[in-house]
Amino acid sequence: MGLSSSAGVRQAGFSLVELIVVVVLIALLMMMVGLSITRSVASAEMRNAAREVTAGLRHTRGQAVIQRQQQVFTVDTQGRSWQAAGRPPVQLPDGLEVTLNTARSELTGEAAGGIRFFPDGGSTGGSVVLMAGEREWHVTVGWLTGEIGIERDE
Repeated sequence: MGLSSSAGVRQAGFSLVELIVVVVLIALLMMMVGLSITRSVASAEMRNAAREVTAGLRHTRGQAVIQRQQQVFTVDTQGRSWQAAGRPPVQLPDGLEVTLNTARSELTGEAAGGIRFFPDGGSTGGSVVLMAGEREWHVTVGWLTGEIGIERDE
């Protein structure tokens, strides 16, 4: 009494088109994850470089106060490096550009200059800007107080 029809029966499994669609979706997902990780690493490198520049500026200011003589934090924008007082030069990571905004009297060339700190803690003032694509970090130095600040600009 049972009715049996082969027209409504489907074989188990996936078609080739379905498998290709799944593989393409997985590939796109992996590519997005890879880009996200790469961007996170680049962002972390930039943040770390900005913190190192800030520490270098604070060290230079501290040395001016402790030694009771002027000290200069130097930046070479063409060579993409900086140097704190009494320390070796530091090279910035690949893909990171630097700009120095300082007093005209502190420029030592077209692509180099510094921020001078005085024994009282004051400075000539200025800023160091680190850039990678659209992202920027600004490390600023107050000309009167020598206070050093850091902020991210998007």
